[in-house]
Amino acid sequence: MIMNICQTDAVVVANGTFPIHPVPLGVLRNARHIVACDGAIAKLAPCASTLTSDLTIIGDGDSVPDGFRHLLIRVDEQEDNDLTKATRYCLEQGWRRIAYLGATGLREDHTIGNIALLVRYYRQMGVSGVMFTDHGQFTPAKGTRTFDSRKGQQVSIFNFGCTQIESEGLRWQSYAYNEWWQGTLNEATANAFTLRTDGYYLVYQTYS
Repeated sequence: MIMNICQTDAVVVANGTFPIHPVPLGVLRNARHIVACDGAIAKLAPCASTLTSDLTIIGDGDSVPDGFRHLLIRVDEQEDNDLTKATRYCLEQGWRRIAYLGATGLREDHTIGNIALLVRYYRQMGVSGVMFTDHGQFTPAKGTRTFDSRKGQQVSIFNFGCTQIESEGLRWQSYAYNEWWQGTLNEATANAFTLRTDGYYLVYQTYS
């Protein structure tokens, strides 16, 4: 159900709501590399001394405290947001298995945009990414894929261009949803479920 933290190359911390759930905090504690999106370092700072991974800050630096400015890699271009800048930095280092934290909460438009970016990173950049929140995780995928789960786990599926979607191991059969809300509030009936599609999609799984 949860991304294997031993297989994560890097953790990107965005400047949304900093997590308090033990799952994303566990991902952070076990990170090999941490990349903070500019102002997110202020939220990360209280626990920075307990982390053993290397830390880098990506952004224009306007919100970085003086004590962390030596970790800043300044990126001034404004075409992409800090989450994308941090992702590109990870790719430059050869880190493709990326966990995203702090990318939701606060402004709703930022939350929706950041979640949708997962599919862009997966489709256009070859990123194997998972976004962790305080309630569950988002995973982008394509084609046929089996997801570890548990009976009763809540699952939502968001269609990004599929014309065919079939499911096995979910309470309600999936189809090629025309609207995002149509794929929400499904439920796993076993310890795994499989989706068979002809395109890209995004899966949300709750922790409890």
